[in-house]
Amino acid sequence: MTTPSPLLPELESGLDALALPRALAPRLLHYLALLDRWNQAYNLTAVRDPRAMVSRHLLDSLAMHPFVGAGPLADLGTGPGLPGIPLAIARSDLSVALIESNGKKTRFLREAVRSLGLANARVIEARAEAVAEPGAYQAITARALDRLAGIIAVGGHLLAPGGRLLALKGQRPIDEIAELPPGWTLAGVHRLAVPGLAAERHLVVVTRDAADTA
Repeated sequence: MTTPSPLLPELESGLDALALPRALAPRLLHYLALLDRWNQAYNLTAVRDPRAMVSRHLLDSLAMHPFVGAGPLADLGTGPGLPGIPLAIARSDLSVALIESNGKKTRFLREAVRSLGLANARVIEARAEAVAEPGAYQAITARALDRLAGIIAVGGHLLAPGGRLLALKGQRPIDEIAELPPGWTLAGVHRLAVPGLAAERHLVVVTRDAADTA
């Protein structure tokens, strides 16, 4: 009989708070165990404590799930798969492209996708600006990649007109919002309550204008 993970109660409590099913917990913990093991050898994330990873990686990524639509999503500079892999686990109907240029991170991503059986996720080893899939996605997301204008500069071409950038930020990024380029409109700034995380978190939603074909 498999011994339950000591992290299970905290994760289940967090899933309850985010209105997500507890049935997601085993695959999320599988991903966390893979990340912890690979992190010891390849330094994929600065967060070393698996318990801290529950709130700072898993629940932080999943807190944006109410704002993720049904169309394909590209996760730019995904690193070890954040927020792309937790979202792909939570949303089996969502097609997720994990875009990352770092070779050791893409090796981990491929192993995670294989081990988790994520048929709805694929790994693209490239810089976002080099991905030749213009207008292929209804949403792009970025967790710690750049300022809003920088994210748009490298990955905006991937969005279909009318598509949305979902950018995870700490404090409300007033200066970044003021820097939005022409053809992009602020659709909303949502304060996120991440279980177990005291830090301030916001999701900034920016829409690519339907007439923008640049």
